[in-house]
Amino acid sequence: MPHSSDSSDSSFSRSPPPGKQDSSDDVRKVQRREKNRIAAQKSRQRQTQKADTLHLESEDLEKQNAALRKEIKQLTEEMKYFTSVLSSHEPLCSVLASSTPSPPEVVYSAHAFHQPHVSSPRFQP
Repeated sequence: MPHSSDSSDSSFSRSPPPGKQDSSDDVRKVQRREKNRIAAQKSRQRQTQKADTLHLESEDLEKQNAALRKEIKQLTEEMKYFTSVLSSHEPLCSVLASSTPSPPEVVYSAHAFHQPHVSSPRFQP
């Protein structure tokens, strides 16, 4: 039975002889597999690169997080120190003793904190 050209297959103007068609199908199959192999390899490389980038970003964020936690700890200690200094200063403060009681935001005005006897060892030259 003669092999006729299929109207839906526009890649061939006419069909090759049956032996040649099998050969050209094999060639196309090999080419398609090679192309797919290369595409899969590139995809795996992109996936590996993305994972590496995410890993580096994660390490960087971990370092930033550790530095921020250390800063929070230092600032908390500093706050405790200044709270202690303020608590020990309040009973001795002539400015606070002579003024009438008022809301806390007015009691602790800026001039009350600039007394020469109140200093932090952390900020001395």
